[in-house]
Amino acid sequence: MEKKITRICAVQMTVSADKEANLTRAEEELLSREGQMDLAVLPEMFCCPYDSSLFPEYAEEEGGPVWRRMSALAKRLGVYLIAGSVPEISDGKIYNTSYVFDRQGRQIARHRKVHLFDINVEGGQYFMESDTLTAGDSFTVFETEFGRMGLCICYDIRFPETFRSMGKQDIVMAFVPAAFNMTTGPAHWELSFRMRALDNQIYLLGCSSARDEEAGYISYGHTILTDPWGQVKAQLDEKAGVLMETVDLDYEKKIREQLPLLRHRRPELYL
Repeated sequence: MEKKITRICAVQMTVSADKEANLTRAEEELLSREGQMDLAVLPEMFCCPYDSSLFPEYAEEEGGPVWRRMSALAKRLGVYLIAGSVPEISDGKIYNTSYVFDRQGRQIARHRKVHLFDINVEGGQYFMESDTLTAGDSFTVFETEFGRMGLCICYDIRFPETFRSMGKQDIVMAFVPAAFNMTTGPAHWELSFRMRALDNQIYLLGCSSARDEEAGYISYGHTILTDPWGQVKAQLDEKAGVLMETVDLDYEKKIREQLPLLRHRRPELYL
């Protein structure tokens, strides 16, 4: 029988240019809540500025110092840890990568951002991840005692195929370390999370960095949890903070039985 996830913790932290300070801040926020969560989430690029030109400077290999500290943190807390995302270097390429650790600190998943954030909005945001990053080539699902979970990063949420691919593997929840900006955030953040949760009848958690008006890239914030009915279950504002919520998978099962969207799909007609 599936268990309920009763304790989820998402840290919306201010991110600076000081990697050590960022790591310490993430650790302190979670350690201060030891024993109060089963699953913890950090934001996209939680250990460095969200600046494409700086990613090579902060990049580490899998198993590097940041990886080791996150593994140790998951083990000490006895939680599943979705360690935001970090610049990962591998074979001379740099990826926007999220690692997932289990309760024993073992890595059980790695997601490399599939859709790179290259935008040029007139009168708004300009950003080119592809200047330094390489795109991942697969979607990511991992197993827990609560059920199968999905994982993607920020811009990946804009592509319905991402969630349909994970949904085919019967996920019950998905996580999105993210950093929407002040152009796309007010327009699309909440809408995107409500849509993807509704379409796939899952719980969906987006963990953002906090807003820093002095940063080169200003994050929208608003870490969010949406439910299988497409409603916002909880949401922070723009300031640094921690979202702690419960997730009831029995409710998700009830929604899927009463409104069987997934069973009513006609994949033979879809391109």
